[in-house]
Amino acid sequence: MPAITVDDVLVLPRLPRFDPAAGTIRPVRRVSTAPSGFEGEGFPVRRAFAGVPMTELDPFLHLDQMGEVEYAPGEPKGTAWHPHRGFETVTYIIDGIFDHQDSHGGGGTITDGDTQWMTAGSGLLHIEAPPEHLVVSGGLFHGLQLWVNLPRVKKFAPPRYQDIRGREVGLLTTDDGGALIRVIAGDVAGHRGPGSTHTPISIAHLTVQPGAQVDLPWRPDFNALVYVLGGRGTVGTAPHSVHTGQLAVHGPGDTLRITADARQDSRTPQLDVYVMGGEPIREPIAQYGPFVMNTRAELVTAFEDYQAGRLGVVPAARTPHSGGQQPPL
Repeated sequence: MPAITVDDVLVLPRLPRFDPAAGTIRPVRRVSTAPSGFEGEGFPVRRAFAGVPMTELDPFLHLDQMGEVEYAPGEPKGTAWHPHRGFETVTYIIDGIFDHQDSHGGGGTITDGDTQWMTAGSGLLHIEAPPEHLVVSGGLFHGLQLWVNLPRVKKFAPPRYQDIRGREVGLLTTDDGGALIRVIAGDVAGHRGPGSTHTPISIAHLTVQPGAQVDLPWRPDFNALVYVLGGRGTVGTAPHSVHTGQLAVHGPGDTLRITADARQDSRTPQLDVYVMGGEPIREPIAQYGPFVMNTRAELVTAFEDYQAGRLGVVPAARTPHSGGQQPPL
């Protein structure tokens, strides 16, 4: 699980030590286990938010852990062309390579530690697929896709991309150097990530060494979600045990406590977690497949606009392995 690493974490800025007289560790409200499924043309995913009430996820909508899977030659898969409207997708690649392209001429390639942040806004057509050489060779693939809701006033914002290179993320560590903290978006203890957000949120990827503990400052007005990408550990002060594929939803407070078990298995020798939080939007949500609006009437309009080609058309020069245009609704 390479993402972005450094040779010596002790040269990085450090989190302040937790002061129990001045702060509060956030309790764990629930721990859920992600069911497995398939997405797009058949790549395996874990549905990280399954079974969690939307009120506890707000402003987030959906999280898929893609892989971790070792593809044989000819096996790598992506998605068909599909529409989006009314929200943002944040695709974080830990291992492997993904190409992306849209009907507005945007696109690019993301690889180890990169994030592709797409604001669908008023709508577009989009595709994500492995490059030709990866299809031929096979290889390791592992990543995440997070859906972030947009408030009513931003749902028809012009589409835009942010291609965030792994080297651009904010890096810091704990007082004892026991963890590498990558800040992708928002602010963590005064250290900002490069992602620009419509909704106030923070996202970070933490790698915690066996036996190490992280007390991560977290805005008290944000919700707090900790998803385990790999390894075993505990969260909160009770504490609650968590392992690969589990999501911990936290209650009120201003600090997240994450501790790696002293013993990990050989495949996941460290605890890796993806931490998300944001200011709840608290607006009605009407969702149908890749459309996220506020009312059913807006969903009907979105589908009619898609059918009429008003969200764009598939470019003549398609990305390889693009599949058809009809979305998986």
